[in-house]
Amino acid sequence: METPTPYHLQSPRTIVKKIISMKRQQEQQSKIILQPRRRTTPAMWCAAIAGFAFSVLLILAGLVILIVYLSVKPRTPSFDVANAALNAVYIGSPSSYYNGDMTLVANISNPNHKMGVVIQSGALELFFRGRLVSAQALPPFAQPRGHFTVLNVHMLSSQVVLPPEVAADLLNQMRSNKILYTIRGSFMVRERFWSWHYTYRLTAICDIELTAPPSGVLLDRRCTTSK
Repeated sequence: METPTPYHLQSPRTIVKKIISMKRQQEQQSKIILQPRRRTTPAMWCAAIAGFAFSVLLILAGLVILIVYLSVKPRTPSFDVANAALNAVYIGSPSSYYNGDMTLVANISNPNHKMGVVIQSGALELFFRGRLVSAQALPPFAQPRGHFTVLNVHMLSSQVVLPPEVAADLLNQMRSNKILYTIRGSFMVRERFWSWHYTYRLTAICDIELTAPPSGVLLDRRCTTSK
């Protein structure tokens, strides 16, 4: 790298050129710094006003929907087992295979008087002492305001393996003529109010008590429904 020539050894012409070059650079930099800003065009003002108006409309629409929703006071549908019949139960040996036949009459009610609902999908599961012994899918259906739907569900079980202690408990309950089952319902519900839709999952739990088959009838049930 070459060493620059000391300033006092340079020719007057060279020094003058450098001074002029430095002044030009300073003038260009000052022009860049002092360059005036662009003026806001009418199109930009119109776009800003339109964006602000759209934001205000969205906020107002959200407030209207919230006020209407609170005035309607929507409630979740309720699930209940209106009746049940235990037609058959058979425990195979020595492998403790469970075979059963149960008929359920389920009732799903829409308590809303201003809002209809749609059950988009659903399923019922039958448990004995926490062991799944049967499952049945339900077809989708709509419920207008304040209506209820009655479902006849056939729960069949075939060759379901049970632990020996669970099978023994079931046999003891059959001898005592009181058999306890648990039904779990899972539903995908969509609420409809004008053009507004809201979808959520609904879960129902029913503990039922029946007499022994072949003419097992419903003695008692306790059902809860929650989101």
